[in-house]
Amino acid sequence: MSPLFRATTVSAIVLTTLLVGCARRPSVLSSATAPSGPPAAAASAPAASDAVLAAVEERREIIVERQAPATFFENDNVKPIYFDFDRYDIRPQDARALEADAAWLKSHDVLILVEGQCDERGTAEYNLALGDRRARATMNYLAALGIPANRMSSVSYGKERPVCTEHTEACWALNRRAHILVKPRG
Repeated sequence: MSPLFRATTVSAIVLTTLLVGCARRPSVLSSATAPSGPPAAAASAPAASDAVLAAVEERREIIVERQAPATFFENDNVKPIYFDFDRYDIRPQDARALEADAAWLKSHDVLILVEGQCDERGTAEYNLALGDRRARATMNYLAALGIPANRMSSVSYGKERPVCTEHTEACWALNRRAHILVKPRG
């Protein structure tokens, strides 16, 4: 391998990473790890290749056609999950709920919209970002359970759509959620 080819390859990787950015993966609490699939062929690739793969994955997600949120609806077979204050980790009890959701979603040909939502505390901007992290953590977990990424999209409403408006911890806990909606493909 010539030094010029090697330098060009490294430059392309660095440039791609800078232009596209790296996808940040949300953490899952250790007792609620997603099931592991078959070993990835890229596992032995160098760290620079991982950055490029993450950048490509992030770019692909942007390209996937966004669906209009108003066209999705609730389904009693798919339950929301809840989050601790200022967190976007999937808790063990919510991991079990997502496993049940994934089983139903695998057997039904529907598109999925994951709404990330927060309680009223914090700024609107902060809660929009946190809601997005919650929605993405939920989508990543569902993807790890075998739901195709091209069937899922997300939206963050931050604190704009509370299900409870009291100013209590019990009420705030109900608002810190990822709400999953569906619609038939077609």
